[in-house]
Amino acid sequence: MLFSRQCEYALQAVMYLALKRSDRMTPIKELTQSLRIPFHFAAKILQRLARKGLLVSLKGRAGGFGLGVAPTEITLFHIVEAIDGVEFTRRCVLGLPACSVENPCALHETWREERDRIYKMLVRKSVAEMAREMKNSLHGLAATKDKDFDGYQTNHS
Repeated sequence: MLFSRQCEYALQAVMYLALKRSDRMTPIKELTQSLRIPFHFAAKILQRLARKGLLVSLKGRAGGFGLGVAPTEITLFHIVEAIDGVEFTRRCVLGLPACSVENPCALHETWREERDRIYKMLVRKSVAEMAREMKNSLHGLAATKDKDFDGYQTNHS
């Protein structure tokens, strides 16, 4: 497992909001029921993303969450960094604390190459790109399929 369960849920939630393309805020209850994420766990994750500016939140009757930035401006790395940090880019795949460039483990070079490839993909891939790729299949996300993604507006002015 490369990312924590929190990070996986964060990625799913942001994708859901991008695919939803709603002019209104998405209630957390809708999001958690659609994605089958525990409510209180999701609330903490979404608030963390809101504190980082990736989401906006609104309390009250018309409240909920929405994207705080255009999906073309949010990369997968932004989400991973907000939840898990960048530790995976430094950590030994075997978990050996002494593993380093000077003292590499048996998988050091192979993992470095794969880790760099994953990092580059996360930095390059925007939420907008992911939404376009997922729009027709949705891979278990219960967002709307009937609207074209192009022309998305963020939920804030």
